[in-house]
Amino acid sequence: MLHTETMSQRPLAARPTAPTRVPRAVRAIAGGATVEPVWRNELGGLTFHVGGAAARFVKWSPAGVPGLDLAAEVRRLAWVDDRAAVPRVLDSGADDEGGWLVTAAIPAASAVEPRWLDDPQTAVRAIGHGLRRLHDSLPVDECPFEWSVARRLAQADVRIAAGMTVDDWFPEHRGTTVAEARRRLASAPPVDRLVVCHGDPCAPNTLIDDDGRFAAHVDLGSLGVADRWADIAVAAWSTEWNYGPGLAPLLYESYGIDADEERIEYYRLLWDLG
Repeated sequence: MLHTETMSQRPLAARPTAPTRVPRAVRAIAGGATVEPVWRNELGGLTFHVGGAAARFVKWSPAGVPGLDLAAEVRRLAWVDDRAAVPRVLDSGADDEGGWLVTAAIPAASAVEPRWLDDPQTAVRAIGHGLRRLHDSLPVDECPFEWSVARRLAQADVRIAAGMTVDDWFPEHRGTTVAEARRRLASAPPVDRLVVCHGDPCAPNTLIDDDGRFAAHVDLGSLGVADRWADIAVAAWSTEWNYGPGLAPLLYESYGIDADEERIEYYRLLWDLG
C-alpha cells in the first residue's frame, strides 16, 4: 500500500529515496547487470529491477520477519499460472540473510507511478477492471488457498494477544477500541460472492500499460478464496490513500458493482486488525 502520513501513521511503502544496500543474493542474480531499487515495503522487503537483455524483478525479504513469506507467493503464482495476468516466476530461494523471488518483467508500470498519479481516473478504472478480471478468471473450487474471515480473525487474535493498539489504524477506526472492533467483527455479513481474492488489492499492486489499461497484478502472497468485498472494499479505500478523495465510486463503477456500505465498513475494519 502507499499513503501519506496525513492519512495514517503507518510506516510508508514507497519507492526508496535514500541509498539502498543491495543484498548479496540480488547481486548474484544480477551478475553484471544494472540493479535499481524500485520499492520498499513497511516490513523491510525490497524490490529491485535488474536490467539487461532479459529484464527481471527481484523481490527480497529479510530473514525472520513475520508477514514476509515469499514462498507463499511462489506457491500462489504457480497455481495461478496463465489463468490470470501475473508475473512469471523465474527463480526463488533463501539464505541466512533473506529470501528472494525472481520474476520476468512485464511491459507496464505500477498504478502509483507519477504518470498515473497525474491521471488518477485512468488509473482507478484500470484497477477496477483488473480486479473484476481477476475475480472472474480464477476457479474458486480449484483454489487451495483461503483468505477467509475466520482465518484472518484468528491471525488478528494473535496480534491482539501480543498487545495490538489502535495507533497504526486508519483515522476512521481510531475512535474505537481494539476490544470493540473485535466484537464488531465477530458477526460478518453474509457472503456476497466467493472469488479467489488478490489479498492485497491496494493501488500499487496493479500494473497499467502505456495505453492506460490493466496489464497485471503483483504481490499475491495472500491470494485466496474469500468474499469479493474483502478485495473491493480495500481497493476502493486505497484510491483515497494514493490519489485523494472522491474516486471510490469510480472504482465500484469500473468493477461493475454498486457500493455495499455494510460490507465496505466490515472489510475495512478487518483490514486494520489484520
